[in-house]
Amino acid sequence: MKAVFTLLLGVLATFSALAQNFEGRILYTNTYKSKLPDLTDQQWAAAMGVNQEYYVKGGSYKTIMNGMLMQWQLFPGSDGKLYAKMSNSEAAIWVDTSTNPDEVLKAEVKKNAATILGYKCDELTLTCKSGVQKYYFSSKQAIDPKLYENHKYGNWYDILKNTKALPLKLVVDTPQFSMESVATEVKAMKLEDSFFALPAGIPTVKSPN
Repeated sequence: MKAVFTLLLGVLATFSALAQNFEGRILYTNTYKSKLPDLTDQQWAAAMGVNQEYYVKGGSYKTIMNGMLMQWQLFPGSDGKLYAKMSNSEAAIWVDTSTNPDEVLKAEVKKNAATILGYKCDELTLTCKSGVQKYYFSSKQAIDPKLYENHKYGNWYDILKNTKALPLKLVVDTPQFSMESVATEVKAMKLEDSFFALPAGIPTVKSPN
């Protein structure tokens, strides 16, 4: 199970010069299809959450989930660590984002593949060691990929160097599960740097995997 949830952290990490970098919030709805006999679709949804709030500013991002297990992820950008807070631990678990257990084997872009929230989106398909991943993106949510040049974990830099924008929809297929995440709202807003700081006094521990 630890290996499965470590993989999911990478996927959420599974939730950029260009136009001005997008700063603000994107809301997503997530659905899951389990491939494990001891975990149902509903158990994945309950544990990880079906509603996701994604906040980004420059080279920092924060994800808030409504799951019973996954509470939030935080990438301050300053220390190269992605932190994840689970409900069953007082400490935030972190991984070094300069490392990546996955590998991108092929990247393909298809123009005008979908329309999401009125935005015309291209489709990026990544064929990875872990499975196939699809990302739908519009230049309206531009991000400079150089801000995340050392964020290899979760294939994040590979995604951004091909899209140069945040995804409005993603479909990830792995041996353990498939997940679809679709944006339901995009809102540009100014965010304070302090919003991306770790909560004061919270203990942190390196992920064992």
